Amino acid sequence: MSLKKPDSIPKIPKTRKKKAQSALDAIPAKKPDKLEYSCKSYYKYDEAARKQFCVFAIETVVEFTNFSYEVSVDVVQEKNVINFILMGLKANMNVVPMVQPAKKEMLFQDLVGDYIVNVVKQDGAINTGEFHFNIYKKEIVLTKQYKPKKKNNRLFCKFEVAEEEFSFPENNKGIERRLIR
Repeated sequence: MSLKKPDSIPKIPKTRKKKAQSALDAIPAKKPDKLEYSCKSYYKYDEAARKQFCVFAIETVVEFTNFSYEVSVDVVQEKNVINFILMGLKANMNVVPMVQPAKKEMLFQDLVGDYIVNVVKQDGAINTGEFHFNIYKKEIVLTKQYKPKKKNNRLFCKFEVAEEEFSFPENNKGIERRLIR
């Protein structure tokens, strides 16, 4: 018995990509408050690029033992409002297993003044932190953190300023380089 030759190639359906706006519009299911993520803000100097960045690091409270994970985040910025939509976790290729939380760093340049940062889960829950950035004084101030009024909204993210992570360029190195030339 011979196999029938197909007349046309069958179409494979494409997977549906989750959209950031659908997460913002969704109404979450009623669940109790449970701290799952932390959103840290700090200044970081990149030696290779020679640029100063403001970093938002979103990491899980839970630590993973066997695999290294990264939090998948979509960033939507409109003027002074930054939305981080949590899309899930991605496994990283890691030769040596370590005990660590899943983490993602988002780098921003030129953040000066007041910004509202929203962390949004796929089910529609939103947590908000208000930050004041002053690069000239080398400070970040968390002015307020809250959960916005939304039906069934819950607390799942803690906002903080990680001052122990701050790094700035050392001005002495730049002076020494100019003197040597």
